[in-house]
Amino acid sequence: MSDPYSRVVTTLRGEKPDRLPFISRLEMWYSCHSRAGTLPEEFKQRPEGETTSVMSLFTVPIPRGLSVLPLTEIHRRIGMGQQFQRVSHARRFRGVELSMRLNGEEFHHELDPVVEFFPRLFDHMLPDKPGETVAEFATPRGRLTTRTSLTPEAIAQGAVPVMNEHPVKSVEDYAVLEFIFEHAEYVPEYRAVAEVQSRIGGVGFVIPMINRLPFQQLVLDHVGEVPFFYMLYDQPGLVAKMMTLLNQVMLEDLNRLAEFNWPYLQFDDNLDGTVTNPRLFQEHCLPYYQRYTEILHGQGKKVGAHTDGDLKPLLPLLAECGLDICESFSPAPLTSCAFNEAWNAWKQGGPTIWGGIPSTILEESTSDKDFRNYVDDVLKLIGGHPIILGVADLVMPNNSIERVRYIADRVENHSVE
Repeated sequence: MSDPYSRVVTTLRGEKPDRLPFISRLEMWYSCHSRAGTLPEEFKQRPEGETTSVMSLFTVPIPRGLSVLPLTEIHRRIGMGQQFQRVSHARRFRGVELSMRLNGEEFHHELDPVVEFFPRLFDHMLPDKPGETVAEFATPRGRLTTRTSLTPEAIAQGAVPVMNEHPVKSVEDYAVLEFIFEHAEYVPEYRAVAEVQSRIGGVGFVIPMINRLPFQQLVLDHVGEVPFFYMLYDQPGLVAKMMTLLNQVMLEDLNRLAEFNWPYLQFDDNLDGTVTNPRLFQEHCLPYYQRYTEILHGQGKKVGAHTDGDLKPLLPLLAECGLDICESFSPAPLTSCAFNEAWNAWKQGGPTIWGGIPSTILEESTSDKDFRNYVDDVLKLIGGHPIILGVADLVMPNNSIERVRYIADRVENHSVE
């Protein structure tokens, strides 16, 4: 039998693996239960063996000294492959001075900072310290400011911080944004991606992540959802300028990725059809996806997007966009889109699903009968057609690890002939 890595790669090539890939993320479940001391006994470190240090390359690191098995080993024991997301490249912002304060006290000050997904600074934040982080990007043309909050509850759950104030608030901020990107240098992270893959081995697959599409960046990162839609109608010229700028940056990044030898890359879009509706998607996303996937396909790479929202309004358009994979596909009851709706829409010429197991059915509120029926129905529907099964968006702290193990066992015994 092949391993999860080989099954993913085989599926990406359009070939049939010996078994369906079942691969997903346990970081939040692992972090929460490790911190709370509620990790099942079988996953606790034992003095006589399993001495590998705890892997902490995920959202919230596990405090040192806890007696827990490495995350990769837990994946191995339950039979679910480890999906690991790692940035493919970053940007060094020359001429920019970054200062960061947590609850009013400065903890980071840097000239020419390297940032993975500007303006998100999760890689610079203190992941186990609650409070409000204020970040300031100072340039010769002015300053941009963000405010990001992290609650004690979010830390306990292993959740990511929330940006409450976005950097672009007016037309005056565009000059600062323009300076930042005009003086930015591409920083490859290829070696780090390869090192993580080497570390987890065949148990998992590392997904090199690319920033969001320009439109998604504006909605989620640079302006914010509600302010952006006001800006879109009140200041369409400003939105057009920012789209042009971010598109130029994206094209530069994608062309540089030709030097990166990896079978698959993924946009970090967090796409949701109830926010980016069909009209907006057709105008501001579809042509960009088509152009970007054309570039990456020309490099011999498969391309996906992180699409963990409600995709029902976008099913026909996603079939046209050139994506090979819709990763973290989250069906009902997480969203209004039933699994079979996406399956039937894309089976004859759309993206391959990566996901499809809603995390809600792993909760105690779902009966064992309903849980097993869902798994049986999905496996019966897909038969031997290509899919990468996974828990969408990821395994949550209140999910049953025994149900994850049950899915792994069912998949292992499911014929793809």
